Amino acid sequence: MALKKKGITAEFLSSTKTAEAKNKIHEDLDSGKPSTRLLYVTPELIATPGFMSKLSKIYARGLLSLIAIDEAHCISTWGHDFRPSYRKLSSLRSRLPDVPVLALTATAVPKVQKDVVDSLQMQNPLILKSSFNRPNIYYEVRYKNLLDDAYADLCNTLKSKGDVCAIIYCLERSMCDDLSANLSQSGISCAAYHAGLNNKMRTSVLDDWISSKIKVVVATVAFGYGIDRKDVRIVCHFNIPKSMEAFYQESGRAGRDQLPSTSLLYYGVDDRKRMEFILSNSGSKKLQSSNSQEESSRVSLTAFNQMVEYCEGSGCRRKRILESFGEQVTASLCGKTCDSCRHPNLVARYLEDLTTACALRQKNGSSRVFITSSTDAINEKQLSEFWNRDEEGSGSEEDISDSDDGNEIVNNLTRSKRHSRLGVNEKLSLLQRAEENFYRNKNTDKQSIKVDKNAISDTMRGASRQRLQNALNQAQQRLKHLFRIEMETSASFLEDECYKKYGKAGKSFYYSQVASTVRWLTTTSSTNLMNRLCEINASTSMNVLSETEHALTPPPALDPCAKEDTGNELSGNARSETSPGVPMESSLNAKLPQIPSFSEFVNSRKAKGDQSNDSKKHSSRVEKKMRVQ
Repeated sequence: MALKKKGITAEFLSSTKTAEAKNKIHEDLDSGKPSTRLLYVTPELIATPGFMSKLSKIYARGLLSLIAIDEAHCISTWGHDFRPSYRKLSSLRSRLPDVPVLALTATAVPKVQKDVVDSLQMQNPLILKSSFNRPNIYYEVRYKNLLDDAYADLCNTLKSKGDVCAIIYCLERSMCDDLSANLSQSGISCAAYHAGLNNKMRTSVLDDWISSKIKVVVATVAFGYGIDRKDVRIVCHFNIPKSMEAFYQESGRAGRDQLPSTSLLYYGVDDRKRMEFILSNSGSKKLQSSNSQEESSRVSLTAFNQMVEYCEGSGCRRKRILESFGEQVTASLCGKTCDSCRHPNLVARYLEDLTTACALRQKNGSSRVFITSSTDAINEKQLSEFWNRDEEGSGSEEDISDSDDGNEIVNNLTRSKRHSRLGVNEKLSLLQRAEENFYRNKNTDKQSIKVDKNAISDTMRGASRQRLQNALNQAQQRLKHLFRIEMETSASFLEDECYKKYGKAGKSFYYSQVASTVRWLTTTSSTNLMNRLCEINASTSMNVLSETEHALTPPPALDPCAKEDTGNELSGNARSETSPGVPMESSLNAKLPQIPSFSEFVNSRKAKGDQSNDSKKHSSRVEKKMRVQ
């Protein structure tokens, strides 16, 4: 799109193209003199036999002048974002021997550079390198363990920067939603972006951010590729990245206009342990060989340790970044453009406090992340956090889930092994208690967690109301002849309409409806806006009225037991004593009997059986007595 605006005939082939658009491109490529000068494709498409055959035909006609490979670090297994489909590009040299190949990347350490050259079979290539130094970016690390509230700290930082464009990276989807809602409620124009949203919602958020309708995007690491916005003033990592290459690439999306910008990283010990667990287990499904898996984990953890040293080290942060890419510089190069050089004593004190806090946590046993499978460790009340590898297949590294289900069961069974000489009744008692605890935890706590995970919280609704109120303010400014409306009330009406329509469907549909309403407010006329607000107001009033009338109407029948005991007269007295306007309690609200446990059920059946036998014996004795008489 950018090239077309500059008069260059460029096209792209991807799954987003319609069949008709694809056919037009293929017809142009098959023509005698194609008008297309530059064609963008994915590595996956090049690997298909059909497209490779078409490429070979274009090459045979002498029409293929260059192959350019962007994000070339993805070719290398040493790179921070290795993709197997990129590795298959090595076949281009043998199939298209005389075509120049250009490989481009902004994040390649020396061994990645060598791996790219070898994989693409380049012969004495011309290597052009520039410095990795970004002098206009100020690098800073803040320590979550020393902050009272990291959310509030980030919110205050964004407000202090003014109304600027920003990107905030989080590891988990749920954290993106929560942080976005928190910032919106504090008056910051922002939205969440992650793979859990549908395509329409993600496109809407991206368009709003690029067009400056929203200022801040809270996103997972998938956000940013191919986005060329030059005025991003701050890039924040709310969780520690997995490697220095990933951090450099993501933080480098700030200040591409060469104006002063900030890279802010929030470092927490729990985040570090969580990422270490993710990286040590991320290769288990992708690689069959245990040796390959161990090597992959070792490489990932080695790269991650560079990030830990960046956060926990006391030296110049800029120098540490450049040295990780093989660039030897002196600390004077920084010129106090990182927190460690500008405030060395303060950073040193923070690191001492962090060390002290970690030592106290380890001594008190309050650290939450331990990796173990032994029952002895479970008995020591250690919890484990597990990486949800099912998400890995979809290319997202986001959802972390706690799992301590059945700990009490394991404890009980372990105790039963230690006391194997206990009687049968004692063992049955242990198993029954384990069963009760299991179903209570499984069916109550876990189900409630699942429901809450997709539920729309009051915080999210408040953030949506604020977003709609901002859109209403912009609409009023745009429609100058629009008479004055109550912004807060109108925003509440519109949000309530979205919630009633999609509240039960979950977050994604609700967010999508809110975004659709915001887009409608940016284009609607004053007449349509007032009509909609009036309709919502009228329907809300009708619902309130109908609910009030229903509350004032007494129930059709009273308690049948009271009627049987006292007759119709008491029924009339009961109605007359009931004060008007106070709804009578329905029998449907009566508390249901509690479901018995397995042991209670067995004992009750046994008691009923004994009672039944006694009644049978009694009736038998009466019958015999009558026969004798």
